[in-house]
Amino acid sequence: MARSELAGAVRVARWADTALGPGRADATADGKAVLSDAAVERAARELGLSPAQVRADWDTARLAGLVEVHGGRARPGWRLRAWDRDDSAVLRGWVALFDAWSLAHPEPTGQEPAAVAEVVSAMPQVLSFLQLSAGPVPVEQLLDLLEQRVTELRTERCEITYAPRPEPKQPEAPDAPLAPLLDWALRALAAVGALTYGDGQATLTPLGNWAVWVKLEQICVAAQSPAGNIEASAEEMLRGCAQLRPHAARAEYRAWLAARPVAGAVSELLRAARGDDALLRGLAFEALRVVGAPAEPDVRAVVDEPALRPYALLWLAEHDGVDPEDAHEVLTREEATWLWVDTAAAVADHGEASMLVRHLESAVQPTVPELLEEVRAVGHPRTVQVLVALAAAHPDPALAKAVRRAAFQVHTGGH
Repeated sequence: MARSELAGAVRVARWADTALGPGRADATADGKAVLSDAAVERAARELGLSPAQVRADWDTARLAGLVEVHGGRARPGWRLRAWDRDDSAVLRGWVALFDAWSLAHPEPTGQEPAAVAEVVSAMPQVLSFLQLSAGPVPVEQLLDLLEQRVTELRTERCEITYAPRPEPKQPEAPDAPLAPLLDWALRALAAVGALTYGDGQATLTPLGNWAVWVKLEQICVAAQSPAGNIEASAEEMLRGCAQLRPHAARAEYRAWLAARPVAGAVSELLRAARGDDALLRGLAFEALRVVGAPAEPDVRAVVDEPALRPYALLWLAEHDGVDPEDAHEVLTREEATWLWVDTAAAVADHGEASMLVRHLESAVQPTVPELLEEVRAVGHPRTVQVLVALAAAHPDPALAKAVRRAAFQVHTGGH
């Protein structure tokens, strides 16, 4: 089902990869990796689609990580490259789209932003109710639940003061009608394949049921057996070691390195690090730590590559004798922020929601607003997906709302 839901996005992303190619001036416009009018018209002719459908599929491809934005240009994401061989990449792409349903299908005009944010925050409970119901649920019943949840969210935001004050009033029920926003949310979730909606009722699809059951974020990539990794490519070996404990992984790296010339092994590891999977980037430099001094010239040579620079600087600092706990001090604030987003992308793709929430503590910024501001400015291609996943995972409604707002601003190029 996930392949079917994303088939249109995959078709347009592959068309762009083949027809436009990397670095073409006419591929995207406005520095946001939005397809130019010329590219849209060409795609519509060659694919037999309407221009509106091309634009919609392109936007879906970006949100699902099938294409990624690098410096205002788009290029194929690792999920598109892995599409035919890796079912887990397909599922992760669909979950990224599911998490971003409110970005994929903007709310109707004329709605209060606060009410929209409250509905987005309340929808996980609505979806959980649909999952527990295991069948069609009348929209009236979902509306009652939504109104209750919005009222609860407002109650949770009440601040406690210590000065004498009049008897507190009960939190007001939602004053703006929520029915139009519930209709929008259900239509948007239906459009991404999470549910069916019609005849006054909604029902989770098997795909939506699965996503709710695993709480959206708990997509685990089964560890490959270490057996046979010596014969594998660097990328396959790193994936095989992804779920091993550090000591076992280092032993596997040593065995893999011992089976091939050092220069070729280092080059192969750096090629894997240049890929689109952030987890492999981090693991590749762990393997390079096992190589040690023979890898130094090659690591120094990649310092000027933006995607590898933070990893290379940390590697070199540790190689020069800096304590690993202090090595981060060699990074500028911008480099540390880029590395935070890259690591968060690896966690979002391969870890659990709780790990992504804990990752907040590793940021160099002292406050979440500062972190969000600098994350927006750093230009990492996975920023939107990371922020959407973090918003979906974080238990604090107010913080989740701020993170979703930042994701929307990055996605639209706003401020």
